[in-house]
Formats: sequence, C-alpha cells, structure tokens
Amino acid sequence: MNYFFIATRNLLHRKLRSLLTIIGIFIGIAAVVALVSLSTGLNNVVNSEFQKLGSDKVIIMPGDMMMMGPGMTARPLTDDDARAIKTVNGVKLVGSILLKVALVEFSGERKSAYTMGIPPDGPTLKMLEDSEGVELDQGRNFKPSDKYKVALGAALADGKSVFKKKIRIGNKITINGKEFEVIAILTSAGAASRDKAVYMPLDAAREVFGEPTAVTEMVAQAEPGVDPNKLGDAIKKKLRQRRGEKEGEESFSVQTPEQLQATFGSILLVIQIVIIGIAAISLLVGGIGIMNTMYTSVLERTREIGIMKAVGARNRDVWLIFLTESGLLGLVGGLVGVSIGVGIAVVAEMAAAQAGVSIFKANLAPELIVGALAFSFFVGAFSGFLPARQAASLKPADALRYE
Repeated sequence: MNYFFIATRNLLHRKLRSLLTIIGIFIGIAAVVALVSLSTGLNNVVNSEFQKLGSDKVIIMPGDMMMMGPGMTARPLTDDDARAIKTVNGVKLVGSILLKVALVEFSGERKSAYTMGIPPDGPTLKMLEDSEGVELDQGRNFKPSDKYKVALGAALADGKSVFKKKIRIGNKITINGKEFEVIAILTSAGAASRDKAVYMPLDAAREVFGEPTAVTEMVAQAEPGVDPNKLGDAIKKKLRQRRGEKEGEESFSVQTPEQLQATFGSILLVIQIVIIGIAAISLLVGGIGIMNTMYTSVLERTREIGIMKAVGARNRDVWLIFLTESGLLGLVGGLVGVSIGVGIAVVAEMAAAQAGVSIFKANLAPELIVGALAFSFFVGAFSGFLPARQAASLKPADALRYE
C-alpha cells in the first residue's frame, strides 16, 4: 500500500504530464472495447438470424452473391428451376421468393418498402415464415385462393415508423398502383428489413413488378434425417444439368445456413483482427509515451532517489515504486478508455434501435472489460520496466550529488 500511495502522490503532483501520457493508452483501449463489443454483437445477430433459418434448410440464389460486383447481373432463377429442385431426393419442400422494393401508398402518403412475394399454400408458407422469423399478431394467414391480399410488418403498420396513420386489418393500400387489402399484421422481428416489409402472394408480386416468372431466392427444406450439406451438393448437380453449366462456373449459389454463418463469421473475424491491430498501434504509442514520461521522472527525481536509498530504501523498493507509477498510468488510461468505449457502444446500440434494428445488442462482456483493464495495466508496467530498473540501479552517493 505504501508503494501505491507514493506512486499516486507522484502522479498527482504532475497532473498535466500524467494526463497527456494516458491519452495514447485510452484511445487504444476505447477502440478495442467499442469496436470489439460492436463486432461481437453483430456476430451474435448474424448467428441468431441464421439459427432462425433452421439447420434443415438450403438456400439457392442467382449468382455468387458474395462475389458479384457493381453492374454485374446474374442469370435469374425460374419456376422450372424450382420444379427441378423438387425432384431431388431428400427435398421435402421448395419455396420461391420474390423480393423487391415497391412504392406503397396509404392515406395520401407514399413510401418505399421491401415487398416479398411468397407462395400462399400452407406447408411452404409455414416454412418460409419460420425462415423469416415472423409470426401473426393480428388477422389471418394467406389462403391459396388469396391474391390481392397483404400482410404487413409491425413497423409499417404502427402509424409511427413509416406512415403517420396506423394501418388496421381491412384497410386498403396501393402498391405500385394496384390496390390490396390488409389481412394480417405481423409481430416485430427486431429488424427493419422485416418490420417495414409487405408480404403478399407470389403471383400478385409478379404482377405488381411485371415479371411473370421472377424468383430472387429459393429455400429448400430437407427431409428428416437428410444431411443439408449433401442435399445442397445434389441440388447443385441437378441445377447444373438443367441449366447446362459446368462445375465451378455456376450462375447460382447453393448454401446451407451453417455455411453462410461460417462465411460471415470469417469476415467478422478478419474485421476484429484489423481493429485490434489498429488499436495495438495506439497502445504501442501510448506505451512509448509512458516510458518517456518515466525516464523523465527518473531524471527529475534523482536526488529524491538518493535520499530514499540513504535512509534505508532498497533497490527493490525504488524499482517497485516506479513500476507501480507506470502501471497506474496504464490502468488510469484503461479506465478512461473503457468508459469511453462502453459509451460509444451504448450510443451505437441506441442508434441501431432507433433505426429499427432492435435485435442488435453490443456485447459488453465482463471478460472484455476486465481484460482491457488488465492489458492496459500490463502495457503501463511493461513500458515502465526499464526506467524503473535504471532508477533502482542508481548509487546513493551519485544520486545525492546530481543537480
């Protein structure tokens, strides 16, 4: 405790220098805490969304959606592709989806909204609803005979998030100039892309967009006991045969939720590594600043060190006093950095909720906070090791004569 009190007194005696020294530390720690917590939170959201899809699903999309660049167009999927997929052994259901942005009009207001066309038949509809993570809150589900009927996301209908007036069951809305009746309001999924979307029968969506065979995505469900990864390979082979394409040159992509999850996980891991690398540079600069401050402190306090040794202080005592000072500089910088980092993460989480993405939560895990503080103390102590050793090695007689 004596070492701690002496070190604290010395740092407070040089407030401005101490403050300037810890800046390099807290910038790096704030970056680590804020960005790692946000990227981990994003990873949790991605994992949660893929879990909603279910482990028995296979997703088919036109082109390689991870590799396509601006201006590139993929050969579209068609109903014939869907029929071919249905013939693959192990496929239980196939649902075609048409997703586009449409102009929605209600009570004199016009807004753009995602519009999703889905098959209205019972089993396929249920599979796609589970995949999208949406449930009925009010009204009824689609029937095979429905056409000009729609279900609305919670935010689209609440009278606050999109339109000024609340939309109720039985109200009429216009989508790209065609009138539809609202038959259902869905529960909030926590994501703006779903909560502000319009759901309608696939045939109606094709009519609205003037694309009679359009499909932007397909979801195939595996039979119980069938490995989705093997089923995906079988679907790839079938589509290659039907579309006359060679392996490795497919105009479509087939992936399971686990594969997509692994892909996004790898991307997020690279982002985290880059973030930590950038923060490490800041911490290195901060560590050099602490070392410079401690060397200066040793020079300024040479006579003080001589007096301490003359009255009985051992080399170990002097070494621990200076080492404690440098460690405290790092720890205080860590405390400030953690506070700023937590604040940034909380503000980002609130901004996401305001934008309609309430499922996003910053992952402020205790181990992240404790680890950041411990690491900042270690950086400080490590940076002060050499100056502390120099102070401890001073000879009392030489130190007392120092001017």
